[in-house]
Amino acid sequence: MMTDPISDMLTRIRNAAMVKKTKVELPMSKIKYAIAKILEAEGYLEGVEAFEEAGKPMLRFRVKYDEARRSKVSSLKRISTPGRRVYMKADELPRVLSGFGLAIISTPNGLMTGNEARKRRLGGEIICEVF
Repeated sequence: MMTDPISDMLTRIRNAAMVKKTKVELPMSKIKYAIAKILEAEGYLEGVEAFEEAGKPMLRFRVKYDEARRSKVSSLKRISTPGRRVYMKADELPRVLSGFGLAIISTPNGLMTGNEARKRRLGGEIICEVF
């Protein structure tokens, strides 16, 4: 039984990037789809799509690489876990690598990047950091 599906998703992306695999498939959920769409918009993933396989909803995307075949994702770190939730106010939100990375925040207005949450003056749960 999997207790943290978001960590599983981040680990699958991390593992795919290490072995230079392009396509990743995993079980679908709304939050995983929203995280993947944010990573796609920020240029870490491409081709995020939801589909059904044998009656079960699945999520498929491709890890993005540069010309030298290096992954755009160098680090994925889960911050808030099921056993230890991390919440911060808007003025306390982290700046990942002095602005070169991004934090994904779960706010009352949905998932968004740390920069967007800071602009909207929204706090929330820090899901993960990516750079």
